[in-house]
Amino acid sequence: MSKIKVVHYINQFFAQIGGEEKADYPAEIRVGEVVGPGLALTQNFKDEAEIIATVICGDSYFNENLEKAKADILAMVKEQAPDVFIAGPAFNAGRYGVACGTIAAAVQEELGIPAVTGMYVENPGADMFKNDVYMISTKNSAAGMRDAVKKLAPLAVKLAKGEKIGSSAEEGYIPNGVRVNFFEKERGSKRAVKMLIKKLNDKPYVTEYPMPNFDRVEPNPAVKDLAHAKIALVTSGGIVPKGNPDHIESSSASHYGEYDITGVTDLTEETYETAHGGYDPVYANEDPDRVLPVDVLRDMEKEGVICGYHTLIDWDKTSSEKVTALIEVKVTPQRGLGFDMIAERIYNYPEVDCVYLISGGFDFMVMIEGKTMRGVAQFVSEKLSTQESVLSTATHFILKKYKDHGSVMVNPTKDERMLVTP
Repeated sequence: MSKIKVVHYINQFFAQIGGEEKADYPAEIRVGEVVGPGLALTQNFKDEAEIIATVICGDSYFNENLEKAKADILAMVKEQAPDVFIAGPAFNAGRYGVACGTIAAAVQEELGIPAVTGMYVENPGADMFKNDVYMISTKNSAAGMRDAVKKLAPLAVKLAKGEKIGSSAEEGYIPNGVRVNFFEKERGSKRAVKMLIKKLNDKPYVTEYPMPNFDRVEPNPAVKDLAHAKIALVTSGGIVPKGNPDHIESSSASHYGEYDITGVTDLTEETYETAHGGYDPVYANEDPDRVLPVDVLRDMEKEGVICGYHTLIDWDKTSSEKVTALIEVKVTPQRGLGFDMIAERIYNYPEVDCVYLISGGFDFMVMIEGKTMRGVAQFVSEKLSTQESVLSTATHFILKKYKDHGSVMVNPTKDERMLVTP
């Protein structure tokens, strides 16, 4: 009996071509080659399936050249005529998740080939495509690869065979909104009482009607006196003047735009738009104030509530003790993961304000705030330097700020020399 034929889609990172610097890698197909996660998938096919070709495409290239990339990949897949198409898994990589969901849905819809992918439930691609294709629920990083392929491979085989797919709890995919009627041995009242008794006794139970998960984010405390605060109006929603004059990329933007809104009282459909490619732009383009509330801002200015923009605190003039340090960190990149996993460990510390990947003799620039120099030193010695991947650090304390975020922090020096005129 011949094996099930699989075409596997991955990005430039898992193909070991490179990281962000290779995110513009165009779509290509490697026939007869098993790459990256494909090796783990093969082990879990249990000799029932084989990967006949691997499609590779950079995340930025796919999202910035969506129609071309999709058409090219569909043509590649069609030529191979596989029994099933697997994309990813993408874990919590947003652009990769959107690409996996997009191409898997397209292969299924336009070629009639069953498709499956996998990603973390909070990946934006999950919300966009979970109702279109079967999508294995994964952990939020590649550390969950082993668990992901154990579920991904058998589900792909089932789809290829046309076998009945069980519930999301049985198969491990993200619930897709499909409900199936079935008969239980006991009536609902008895089952409800049993669940209640288990709950009262702190015993595990499974609800028959799970509620959706909502993100609960506590807002920061309100600024008590806006009249004496400077407000910065910043958005990551991609709002730009009509026509995107600076050609800011829709994803993985390499630069930002700074636009004068002097005299602008309202962002209208005729004058502004969004350049963002990570969400549905329809509502933002209808009224850009929904993303960047300039209209509300102007109303608060008229009321005298807001008197300026960009909050910047000179801690030297307050009673609060603050020490800011810049720490250069040299690390050893992790095989297959690069710098991202190390950066994640660092930025998860609450003391850390900023983490940058930099060029030169060091790899990261870390900015932290502490109450004392001793506190900063303890953080470096006890938390940062003890990490396995960290080779060396260099700490620089900020002694005085002369200019910060475009604002001068000191009084200008006056020329006290006597002016002499003839």
